[in-house]
Amino acid sequence: MKTVTARATRPPQSPAADTRDLVAEYGLIDALAELSFLIHSLLADAAAQHDLSIIQTRVLGVLRDHTPTMTELGGHLDLDKASITGLVDRAQRRGLVTRTVNANDRRSHQVSITDTGRQLAERVNEHFEQRIEGLATDLTNADRQQLAQLARRLLQRR
Repeated sequence: MKTVTARATRPPQSPAADTRDLVAEYGLIDALAELSFLIHSLLADAAAQHDLSIIQTRVLGVLRDHTPTMTELGGHLDLDKASITGLVDRAQRRGLVTRTVNANDRRSHQVSITDTGRQLAERVNEHFEQRIEGLATDLTNADRQQLAQLARRLLQRR
């Protein structure tokens, strides 16, 4: 069995590299692992450019479209109560989120993104999108659609 971690330090291939060669050489599992390492690295870089961690970026991403309770936010991010509390506290001190009493259950709080947080999330997203677009430069529209469809199918199985 091949070890995935051994290839984590391998330099990324150029955008023009044929994906089929990667799959043929390493197999599906290694190709997907390599891709996840690369995507994670690009997201970490985009976040760091804006003085955020990946988890802080994920918080802002969730809050762009939702106003969850603290418990729900913890569930989205797979974090325990203490971790999510610290994360939200730090984001709130930076003016990125607000916490309000839940109208349906006064014992819980809802978290929402501020205008400052939304603007920061948009800048990180733009940076990340530019990097992904750079990788996908040589993909045709049909390739892009097929890749998106395959990724959605895999994600639906979680």
